[in-house]
Amino acid sequence: MNRDGAHRRIHELDAARGFALCGILVVDIWQLTDMRATIGPGTVDPARHVLSVLFEGRFFPIFSFLFGLSFSLFLDRAAQLTARPRVVLVRRLVALGIFGLIHHVFRPGEALFPYAIVGLVILLPASGLPRWVLLLAGLVGTIGVAVALGGGLGLVPGLFLLGFAADRFGLADNLREHGWWLAVVFALALPAALVAGVWEYRTPYTNLWTGSAAPVAGLLGALAYLTGLLLFLRTETGELFAEVLEPMGRMALTNYVSATTLILAADPWLGLSDSNHYGTLLGLAAAIIAVQATVSYYWLRWLRYGPLEWVWRCVTWWQLVPNRLTRQQRWELSQPYGRSR
Repeated sequence: MNRDGAHRRIHELDAARGFALCGILVVDIWQLTDMRATIGPGTVDPARHVLSVLFEGRFFPIFSFLFGLSFSLFLDRAAQLTARPRVVLVRRLVALGIFGLIHHVFRPGEALFPYAIVGLVILLPASGLPRWVLLLAGLVGTIGVAVALGGGLGLVPGLFLLGFAADRFGLADNLREHGWWLAVVFALALPAALVAGVWEYRTPYTNLWTGSAAPVAGLLGALAYLTGLLLFLRTETGELFAEVLEPMGRMALTNYVSATTLILAADPWLGLSDSNHYGTLLGLAAAIIAVQATVSYYWLRWLRYGPLEWVWRCVTWWQLVPNRLTRQQRWELSQPYGRSR
């Protein structure tokens, strides 16, 4: 059986995953370095407040939704390759959890370990449910948690189920063929996200953690960002951006973990800890994105998977998986995004 990944990838979703990583990075920097949110007693830093409205809670839901969707795609593929696909998925999630435990030592509050737990406890048992049940559970788990309990990791189960249901309803297969609905959803989500963003901005910063303004605005912002990006990728300029974002998304695990190393290495030189240097934060984020985009692009010109992705795949299938690309595959990858894919 061929387990080397020679299957049809959904390149727009890889690009969306890379896009989500870029947004998550901004929030990760101020969380990991413990930057100050205030400039005095009870006075929030204006730059932090604006960045919170633009980034916080917007990109993590995209990443979580795509994880659920990818889980469904991988389950289908595993079912074609082995008689015990759930055993393969258990290994995959356990391996992800181990990555997360190691990463947690350096990045408390990281997402990989919770992803693995939710995958084992919720996604795997739910994989046999009808798609409408998955969709309903996902909507209740996402919207209900956002309104009643707030955002953060509490949104992960609902978003996972929504992503799983989206694939079961054919989102991945029909993304290119039925793009009109993207425009409809974006047209509805954008004004709603703007209104919710104003609501969040006008809410006192210290009250955001106890109300529903931030999680609701975050989810609407995530929906607007995701659908807007997928529409943008259909343009000629968007294809150029996809060439940058897609390799980052295909190496999402490696890039997510390596960003922690780069942030911790840069912080002593930049003095971000306990500071309000948000301009420096944006500069560091741009530098990390540039480094990761470049490394990801050239790495995947010669190899199928990033370094951590390759280890993860080997553990998943419990065998060494070929990683070097053939000459023909390298030529295909060198073609422009819109023509060869």
